[in-house]
Amino acid sequence: MTPSVRVLVGTRKGAFILTSDAARKSWDVAGPHFSGWELYHVKGSPVDPDRLYASQSNSWFGQLLQRSDDGGKTWNPVGNKFTYDGMPGTHQWYDGTPHPWEFKRVWHLEPSLSDADTVYAGVEDAALFRSTDGGQNWQELSGLRNHTTGSTWAPGAGGMCLHTILIDPTNHERIYVAISAAGAFRTDDGGATWKPINHGLRSQHIPNPEAEVGHCVHRIAQHKAKPNTLFMQKHWDVLRTDDAGDNWHEVSGDLPTDFGFVIDVHAHEPETVYVVPIKSDSEHFVHDGKLRVFRSRTGGNEWEPLGNGLPQKDCYVNVLRDAMAIDSLDECGVYFGTTGGQVYVSPDGGDHWQAIVHDLPAVLSVEVQTLA
Repeated sequence: MTPSVRVLVGTRKGAFILTSDAARKSWDVAGPHFSGWELYHVKGSPVDPDRLYASQSNSWFGQLLQRSDDGGKTWNPVGNKFTYDGMPGTHQWYDGTPHPWEFKRVWHLEPSLSDADTVYAGVEDAALFRSTDGGQNWQELSGLRNHTTGSTWAPGAGGMCLHTILIDPTNHERIYVAISAAGAFRTDDGGATWKPINHGLRSQHIPNPEAEVGHCVHRIAQHKAKPNTLFMQKHWDVLRTDDAGDNWHEVSGDLPTDFGFVIDVHAHEPETVYVVPIKSDSEHFVHDGKLRVFRSRTGGNEWEPLGNGLPQKDCYVNVLRDAMAIDSLDECGVYFGTTGGQVYVSPDGGDHWQAIVHDLPAVLSVEVQTLA
């Protein structure tokens, strides 16, 4: 069978499914699914590509989860009862006063690497849930929220969200999560116990810049061939670790600005990394009005701008933390979506870009499936 790709796009007003053959030049666009709803994340199972999960949120009607078993042609709501285990507890608010934990939305869905019915959900307020029956029932992995540092976690500007989940491809008991604004954490026992992995992070605007927790991590990424090497885009700084998060060092190098949200790794080159710098934490748009992805082929520090086919004048969009994805075709494809509603693809690892669509609602997430 000829390879193809399916791109899953979550936006402020629905989900869209974009499909193409391996050339990635001509695209079919289906949607919007769940029109009018915020789709924080849509992701497919690596075990069964037609099993898709979607997080659907609305300020009036709350949070819903949807599942498709036919690649997004039809959808059905699944179990939407998320209950924090044990006592609700409190965490710290901006002024240091206690604030009760509450369930607001699902930010990220991460299907298991080995079982299509097992899926993890990262939620706001920051907690991790797991379902082993295709999303019908959910159980909190409460060791994370009940960590001894939990009372000091505080929300970032977007809320106190668990937005990143990485499963180690060589050891499925090892899982990494990132929380804004608490930092990165790792479990080595399937979620029973957790360790903060923030040594080497430095954040200027917290009481202790090198604290164990309290850092606003925006995104972490990993390559399956080097599972102990992680890359991080923090509120400020791009960093890497080569010991599974025990120690981090900065690799921002010659980037025009080291603020951004998204980071990802080439499918076949574990030292090739992509980021999209934006101007600052108060000006959430790209630097100099030029939409550019920056690529490092050396694991950081040395970065080259990639703008061929992207607008290089009067462009003021942002690329959010879950809005970049990379396919696994022989010539690696890179995808990202913007707050201006564009979704771009580079079928050659970032050298040349083209728009798949121009005028979607603001893009919240982009995932890609490489189909046999």
